[in-house]
Amino acid sequence: MIKDNLKSIELFFKGSHFYRGVILTTSILIPLVLFYFLGIFSYAPSIAIGVFLNAPSDIPGSLKRKINGTLLSILLTATTTCIILFAKPYFYLLIVFIPLLTFLISLLSAYGFRGSLIAFSGLLAMVIGLGVHYDTPSQILIHSALIACGGLWYLLYTLLVNRLIPKKDEDQVISETLLLTGKYLKVRAKLITKKNNRTKLQNELFLLQTQISEKHETLREMLLTERKRSGRSHFDEKRLLIFISLVDIFELALANNLDYTKIDTHFSERKQHLKPFKNLNFVMGNHLIMLSESVIKGNKIPTKNKLLKALNKASKGIKHYVDDVQLPKAREGAMMLHNLYDYQEKLLYEIRSIRRVMANVKNASSLKLQDTEAIQFITHQEYSPTIYVENMSFKSPIFRHTLRLMISMLAAFLFGEFFEIRNAYWIMLTVIVIMRPNYGLTKERTKNRIIGTLIGAVFAIAIIMLTTNTIVYAILAALSLTFAFSLIQQNYRVGATFITTYIIFVYALLDPNAMTVIKFRVIDTLIGALISLCTTYFLWPNWEYKNLNEVIESVVKNSTIYLLATQDLSHNRNRDNLNYKLSRKEAFLAVGNLNAAFQRMTQDPKSKQIELDLIYKIVTLNHTFLAAVASLGSFIQHHKTREASEQFDVFINHIKNNLDYTFALLHKDEIKPLHPGADISDAEDKLLLNFQKLSKKRNKEIEKGKKIIDKSMLNDLQEAHLIYNQLLWLKGLSESLKKSTEKYVNAFY
Repeated sequence: MIKDNLKSIELFFKGSHFYRGVILTTSILIPLVLFYFLGIFSYAPSIAIGVFLNAPSDIPGSLKRKINGTLLSILLTATTTCIILFAKPYFYLLIVFIPLLTFLISLLSAYGFRGSLIAFSGLLAMVIGLGVHYDTPSQILIHSALIACGGLWYLLYTLLVNRLIPKKDEDQVISETLLLTGKYLKVRAKLITKKNNRTKLQNELFLLQTQISEKHETLREMLLTERKRSGRSHFDEKRLLIFISLVDIFELALANNLDYTKIDTHFSERKQHLKPFKNLNFVMGNHLIMLSESVIKGNKIPTKNKLLKALNKASKGIKHYVDDVQLPKAREGAMMLHNLYDYQEKLLYEIRSIRRVMANVKNASSLKLQDTEAIQFITHQEYSPTIYVENMSFKSPIFRHTLRLMISMLAAFLFGEFFEIRNAYWIMLTVIVIMRPNYGLTKERTKNRIIGTLIGAVFAIAIIMLTTNTIVYAILAALSLTFAFSLIQQNYRVGATFITTYIIFVYALLDPNAMTVIKFRVIDTLIGALISLCTTYFLWPNWEYKNLNEVIESVVKNSTIYLLATQDLSHNRNRDNLNYKLSRKEAFLAVGNLNAAFQRMTQDPKSKQIELDLIYKIVTLNHTFLAAVASLGSFIQHHKTREASEQFDVFINHIKNNLDYTFALLHKDEIKPLHPGADISDAEDKLLLNFQKLSKKRNKEIEKGKKIIDKSMLNDLQEAHLIYNQLLWLKGLSESLKKSTEKYVNAFY
């Protein structure tokens, strides 16, 4: 336990999150110290505020978006500060400008995550503007200009440091993706034998899938956009190769979604035969986690001995099962183990590819992705002004959140003015930090904010009671800011703790009566939290069940496209599979969004979790369907299969019809009645007969004493078994999805 904690601490200090915290702190301290020695310290606080305001928009991504985002943030924060300071002496003007600016700025969240952080910087500038005092127009203009200078200084400073210590962010995201993928494989291992715990484990997988998909999107932007902009470098190629292998691992792991009903049927009394395969997944998951640590630490990569030993045991596990059960009775279970082993062997191959790249093995892999192809994998954020206008509608969750935030900010301001609360702008600060479009997220953030504030206040009180040394306060303030910025995205509760200690120690430097500051800090946080929760719950609440229809619709649509791309792959093995990979990416992202939406729904009040069991079933069916398609596609990609038969196409068309029917239900299109004919039954019989013929042929070989199966016969048996079972499974899943969607539509519409 102690060893693991020490390892986590080491990884934190060597990672980019702490590195970014250090950059923020030093970019604030440098102008403070420099201006002090130059005798113009009165200008330094404005520069420091400019740095603080514009740092949030500096997130991992392409260099172009980083620069453009920071420049927009600088313009927004300087302008907002100027407007608020000019309006500040006039109470009624503030009543107009606070809600107006809140509305206009908050709606920038329509432009994605970076847009939401730029909006946060603008709102933060408005709140801090209420906390500073300047009397003359010239002072206000100088302060606003210095804020812009602070933002520009931060941008130039980060660009310089990143050139001296490049690719820190890329390493961090690569490391986090390796870590999450490793955890994903380990949870999948538990699913094999943990029959009574599968619902909980499935929920863990949903959450991990969402997180992995988000990391993949970030890496696509960082690696593929940079590749297009500046061409190839050895470092970039290495990271891109690792990323491609991680995507393949994720698809293979997702494809390895077994029919657990059949697993339980064949192995309920013989779970010992599943343990080598479960162990192999654990070993591979742990190896990816160790590789994630190696990326950050830069130390030697772990040996592959455990991987090879676990693979060897899994290989022998198939023979042990056959020896125990005996053929032909063991054939069905043996085919399942063979298919499972094949997938795990492919997973191991990709993991070894990552190892070779990290170890700088010459010609470890060849990158076949062309620049014209690479750009197609980037999810482009549209920045057209029409998006801003289109979101000015009650149909938009962002618009409703903007209205709630606007009213909350005005309420917080008026409350502070009416009761003459000291530093009342802290209430507004709490509102913009806590409020989220979703009630569950707001509630969770509120809890973490309050706990973090109380812990920070207690710690600050203890220090202030022990010493009045201003040097100690200054050092603790700098350290608190570093850790706050390092941890705020990873652990908001801990981040809030350090934010509180930072603010208190800064005020302790300026005001000897720091205890009063602590008291008002806690009170203002509680008031702001209460306002946020009430407005989120009562004003145009964004209950997640109301937004699920479009998300499910997107999954069904993209799953259909992915299914057809898999069909095309089976007919055209020699063609480039770019279309297959693109459709796979979109389908994975759509399911990730559905998983995230369901997780948010579980955070809503119980009374708003309407038809939760039915929605959970739909989420699970969509996830399982995607996994089954991925399994089919992965088998076709990695095996020498025959060209798809007529029966294969009959199954695919039948499944597509079920999906089209489901989509029409969700999209409220005209429903065309389904007329299942004899074709699908005939196709099912023929595919089964094909497998039975091969089984009989193999039985005759065994009778003649041929115990060791030919590779070609094994491949034919695997193909016949997997194609038949996967198509049958997909058919059943599509029909279950159709029926569940009918219930869903009847319940909500």
